[in-house]
Amino acid sequence: MLKLSEFDYELSKDLIALEPPPRRPEARLLYVSRNGEEISHHRFDDLLGFLTKGDILVLNNTKVIPARLFGRKATGGKIEGFLLEENPNHEWRVLLRPGGRVSKGAHLVFGENGISLQAEVLNDPCPNSVERILRFLGGSEEIQEKIRKIGHVPLPPYINRPDNDLDRELYQTVFAEKEGAVASPTAGLHFDRNLLDQISNRGVEIVYVTLHVSYATFRPIHVEEIEKHEMFEERFEVTREAARQLNCGLKEGRRIIACGTTSVRTLESAVNVAGEIVPQQGKTRLFIYPPYPFKVVQGLITNFHLPKSSLLLLVAAFLGKDKLFRAYEEAIQKGYRFYSYGDAMVIL
Repeated sequence: MLKLSEFDYELSKDLIALEPPPRRPEARLLYVSRNGEEISHHRFDDLLGFLTKGDILVLNNTKVIPARLFGRKATGGKIEGFLLEENPNHEWRVLLRPGGRVSKGAHLVFGENGISLQAEVLNDPCPNSVERILRFLGGSEEIQEKIRKIGHVPLPPYINRPDNDLDRELYQTVFAEKEGAVASPTAGLHFDRNLLDQISNRGVEIVYVTLHVSYATFRPIHVEEIEKHEMFEERFEVTREAARQLNCGLKEGRRIIACGTTSVRTLESAVNVAGEIVPQQGKTRLFIYPPYPFKVVQGLITNFHLPKSSLLLLVAAFLGKDKLFRAYEEAIQKGYRFYSYGDAMVIL
């Protein structure tokens, strides 16, 4: 039985990337052979040299919403809301801080620069939870527009600084399309339009899927016995066209290369027992950890992940724990930047 403590490692704070690189493809890229022993060092735009005509590159086109809202209670006290998900009734699950003393029926006002967004609290606080349900006042389009204007970039918890205009640009992938994520699919941050065009011109087919990354991506695993960990639900979509492209590639024996753990989880959630990708909209709790029999993915582009995280476990399942930690040791020795704004690795 796997133990969580087996997936821990030490990292100097100065290797945690707190700012994005000035240009997306200038991040470093660590190549790791999945079936061999080779490890080599590159720049991210060298990825082009690892791709061949006929490969299928899968990208997650979710779009991060400006999920952090700052406001005040009716009493005048400060309040911070972190949007999690909108339900079909246009109510929002929100992390509210400090929210323990905010009662059901309370009214809150979020906003700045002359723009205000009012909300009503629909439930009483639950023990050991800061999650609440809010109903914002106004029409749906008006609410969405105000959130775009007053919301702040939902930077990861370990980036302890205010967001800025650079974050608004660079914490979003250039191919982001479908709003709904409250964290970025960070492996995709390294692509710019020019690199994507070069990849397409090489004969690599780019396929887009959607998984709306939730705040739970930063949630630590609290159980030592890994199998007992439960993932939060995340919404995903595979369109008919994406499924058609992927199934053609699978039948023809072409490499399916997923960019990011979110793309991996989407593909592995959408495959049926016959090995075919099924077009669908749904929710997934898929938890991938060693040993996991990958059914679709043959290559992976990913960032360097936090110790003892579900993301690290997924990569360990794909590459093997021992080889993964050799690669991480190499990256630490060479001064790679870690986590969301950090450098990348490609496993092929």
